[in-house]
Amino acid sequence: MRLGLFGGSFDPPHWGHLLLAEQCREQCALDEVWLLPSGSPPHKAANGMTPGPQRAEMAELAFAGCPAFSVNRMEQKREGTTYTVDTLEMLNQEDPSRELFFLIGADSLNDFPEWREPARILDLATVVCVNRGDRPLPDARRLIEVVGANRAARVRHVSIPGIDLSSSDIRRRVREGKSIRFMVPRAIEAYIAEHRLYRA
Repeated sequence: MRLGLFGGSFDPPHWGHLLLAEQCREQCALDEVWLLPSGSPPHKAANGMTPGPQRAEMAELAFAGCPAFSVNRMEQKREGTTYTVDTLEMLNQEDPSRELFFLIGADSLNDFPEWREPARILDLATVVCVNRGDRPLPDARRLIEVVGANRAARVRHVSIPGIDLSSSDIRRRVREGKSIRFMVPRAIEAYIAEHRLYRA
């Protein structure tokens, strides 16, 4: 099975997340895509994030009705800081027959050489780097220096239409009492209102 793994805080999920996941599924011929809402990511202050169960619920609402997509809470069940390499190791041990594809935005590829064990990540999975619109691709020279040319060749590029949405901007708009209609699925907009998320 060709399994796509899409990690992130999903705080909240928006239309850009759905488009990225679907385009990767289609262009990489993935059988399934698992959304992996983060537990305690090393690059974000956990105390500023919406609780994990609510972020997972929003991800489930966002992708409801799409049989190829499901939410896996494995990263939220782990204690301490969660690292991509640990998640991939666990999934590989669980079922070595699965071919893993790890989906990231093009901006994350610039930081990828600084992640924990980037070479091991590329041993365990094809990294799918998603570029929005006609933005230039990230410079791969630093990545090649760190992991070598053979491993760097396991990075696959996927282009999607440019949608300039971000979770941080959506949270800001909610705090300021502005509309987020058509930036997130209607179910997410209703969930945010019902649970009074992101209020000042």
